[in-house]
Parts: sequence; structure tokens; C-alpha cells
Amino acid sequence: MNKYFADLHIHIGQTESGKPVKITASKSLTIKNILIEASERKGIDLIGIIDCHVPEVLSTLVKLIETGECIELEQGGIQFQRTTLLVGCELEIYDKSCSGPIHVLIYMPTLEKMATFSNWMSSRLKNITLSSQRIYEEGRTVQRVVKSLGGLFIPAHIFTPHKSLFGSGVKHSLTEVFDSALIDGVELGLSSNTCMADQVEELHTYPFLTNSDAHSLQKIGREYQSFLLEQPTFHEIRLALKSEGGRKIIANYGLNPYLGKYYETTCEKCGEKQEENEQPCEKCGSTRYIKGVVTRIKELSKDHGRIIERPPYFHQIPLQFIPGIGPKTLDKLKDFFGTEMNILHYVSEEELKKVIPVTLVQYIIAGREGKLQVKSGGGGTYGKILGI
Repeated sequence: MNKYFADLHIHIGQTESGKPVKITASKSLTIKNILIEASERKGIDLIGIIDCHVPEVLSTLVKLIETGECIELEQGGIQFQRTTLLVGCELEIYDKSCSGPIHVLIYMPTLEKMATFSNWMSSRLKNITLSSQRIYEEGRTVQRVVKSLGGLFIPAHIFTPHKSLFGSGVKHSLTEVFDSALIDGVELGLSSNTCMADQVEELHTYPFLTNSDAHSLQKIGREYQSFLLEQPTFHEIRLALKSEGGRKIIANYGLNPYLGKYYETTCEKCGEKQEENEQPCEKCGSTRYIKGVVTRIKELSKDHGRIIERPPYFHQIPLQFIPGIGPKTLDKLKDFFGTEMNILHYVSEEELKKVIPVTLVQYIIAGREGKLQVKSGGGGTYGKILGI
């Protein structure tokens, strides 16, 4: 068994021919650029690209396999250098059972299965060439189709105020929309962590995933997890999500929830942070609020005392978030130590001091140990790192 780092929520900004996929994502996020960034610069062993339902993306991957740049693995996934790509897609479900849209992540074991799923979706979406499209189908029906093709079904960023399972989709329980037995795991999102999410009792049976939801190359690996696997393949990930055969999630690495954009409740008009149920806003008088993740979890919480045995959750600060580490310093670090995963996890304090100033080394070590002081975010604005 070996340890592998995985970020399973990465968007494509545009196709190789220049057509848009995720409108809000960087144009530099092409299939080839993502693969190179993940393998050569980030040092991530497994990535999930969640716009692989797009026909041109599928054809691009077929060409990469035909030219020998990539290899489709027998146990699922596509290998590029040191990195395995899992083909996935993100959908927006909004059936009659939802009070608001819900984003979900779906992964298929092979390109053939994803092509079949894409064809099934094409008559249920307005535009199959774009990312995160609303599917005009009930949630349980989507789940059954995914399972019939051997896929994985994972609700995305489940507490985010907009377009998520608990943020806008259901009032009390995921069973209002989904078949609980057909969910393989849940993605926490940037404004929550394991301790927060485990206050929701019905989540106790699901593994927790932490992913970047990257809209730019720099954001790949912003959040991730490590798996214990025989090999980095789709089949092994399926086993790890079930903790079968010795495969498992070893640890989650995510931002301190304070740094997320939706941790606290804020006034929708002026962005002022609000106490729970405080109305109107003392600053501008508005009565419209963006409910924070911490507030929403309190509403859903029914179990404060039960301790769930889970992998550790580390508050990991990406190198780009650390004050003083700009593009030139980051390139210098990578020239000496290779990948970001190596710098974040393995390079010693003494080795770092040989390359960059002591102050920056202290920030990296404090970030590695979860000791940086942060100011909470909310209402769409990220929190801030205040110091050590």
C-alpha cells in the first residue's frame, strides 16, 4: 500500500480549441495544462476533472490516449506521467423536492462510461458543452443511472449557501432529494471541516472529501486528501471510500474554515457580519442575509456528544495564501524542492532556510502545523491570514 494525494474537484476553463466550458474559470485551465500542473508542479497523484462530460473534452482525452501521452488504466482512470485523472462531471439538480439547486459530483470508471452518461444527459441539459449545468431530472433518477454505469455519486460543497445540499437544497435531510444508500461520500467545502460536519448526524455514515473546486491552475490542491491505496485508480478509490481491503482515506487537508468565503453570516447588502437572527443590519438597515456555514450547521445539528472515528483533518494553508510568497518565490522553491506537496509536507525547516528568508519559513511551518492566526470570512469574501 502507498500514500497518494488527491484533489477530485477541478474545473476546465476552455477546450483545446478555445471554446468555454466553466464560464467563471480561467482560460488557462485546459486538459493539458491541468495535467502538467498537477503532475509536474503540484505533485498531486490523483485528480478529478469534473467537466469530462463535454464532448470535445472526451475527444481530447481519446486523442491523448491514441498519441500515447496518456494511458487508460484497466482499473479505471487515465494516467499522465505521475498523475491519474478520474473522469467526472458536476451537475446542478433542482427537482420538485428541492428548495434550491444542489451541485453534485459524478465520477465514471472509463471514458466509455462517461460518454454513455454524457449522451444520456444531453437531452436533459440545455447545453452539454458547458460545466455545472442544471439537469432536468429527479435526483434519485440521476443516482440510479450513475450506479447502473458503475459510477460514484458525491454531493458537492454541501454547506455552501448557494447551490448545495444543505445550503439551499433541502430543509432538514438529504433524503428529501436523494437515496441515502446511493451516496458514496460528501464534499465539505472551504468553510467547514470534519468537526463541524460531524455535528449533522445523518452524515456520520459517509466519508468526507476535501477538494479545491479549482477555477484556476494556482488553486489546484487548495484542499485535498491523502489515500492509502495499492495503485492510484478509480477502482482503488471506490474501495477507499468504503474502507475496504485496507484502502482508506488517511487524512483531509483543508483551509481553516475561517478562511472560507461563507463561514459567517453576513449582510447581503453591505457585507457586515451579523449575529445569528439579528435584524435589521446595524450598519445599513437591510434585512437580507447570506447565512454562514457555521450558522447552518447549528440549525442542522442534533448530535453534539457522539465521537466519530475519522481520519485527521489538518488546517493546511496553500503556499499562495502565505504573505510574502509571490510567484517568483514559489518558482524558486519549486526549482529547489520540486512540487508543492513536497514543500508543504516533507521539506525540513533547515532546508527551507537555505532558500528563502527565515520569516517566510516560519510562515510555512506555522501553516503546516495549523498555527497561523486568521480572520473569518463570509458573504463571498475570503478570510485573511493575520500572522503567526
